[in-house]
Amino acid sequence: MKKVLYSLFIFASATLFAQKNTKVKFAVLEDMVGTTTLFENQKQYIKSTQAYKSANLPQKLKKFSFIADQGLTEVKLKNDAGILDNISLAQLNEQNNLPKNTPVIIEGYEFKDTAMRIFAEIAQEVDVKDYNGVKSLFITTTRK
Repeated sequence: MKKVLYSLFIFASATLFAQKNTKVKFAVLEDMVGTTTLFENQKQYIKSTQAYKSANLPQKLKKFSFIADQGLTEVKLKNDAGILDNISLAQLNEQNNLPKNTPVIIEGYEFKDTAMRIFAEIAQEVDVKDYNGVKSLFITTTRK
């Protein structure tokens, strides 16, 4: 009986830690992931945005379908705008003394491809927590 309760507790805690934050809307700029909030604060550099529903993603954005529960916005910058600071998930793992191929959890969404780049500004809080028995990075895009 204790084993069953222990197993349920572990499952419940893993589920609790990895719940998707459906309030966060992701945006993509040149294969780098950010949030719509990040780009709302950069309006002077934005040339255009195109919002897509998860079922209607164009082929070039299909690899981001796992974060498109609330839709996905594609962002294009003006020609004179520089790219915002960005970092690969593998580099973030290494900075936190984790193996570079460990999946990263951003707002409850599991990013398995650690070669993927994110805009550094979205990582407001970064914690190392246990996820399915593996120490993993958990990133929150808003300050608590």
